[in-house]
Amino acid sequence: MLQPPVELAQYGAVSYGQSLADSKVVASVGAKGDSYDNATAEALNSVFRAELIDRRVWPALTDVNVATSKWVGSYNTRRPHSATGYVPPVQAHRPLIDRQAVAA
Repeated sequence: MLQPPVELAQYGAVSYGQSLADSKVVASVGAKGDSYDNATAEALNSVFRAELIDRRVWPALTDVNVATSKWVGSYNTRRPHSATGYVPPVQAHRPLIDRQAVAA
């Protein structure tokens, strides 16, 4: 059985870096000693761990992957956020997405 790690080391993991490179994604990391650079990402990580990861013991990594995918989908499409006027992010960003589609 997998248990959530006390400290997540995914940012330094070779597989994490390779996955980012394969997806053509650039990691967003703050400057050493500057805790405010990544405050938003750290807040999201905290919510993710509190709402999903730390609530149970995981039998396998595939279970974590499936549950994470579902959680992210719900977080972005159904969960209201105070920063977006208490609507889900997908709804808050719809006008921007529509404008970009028209401009393309």
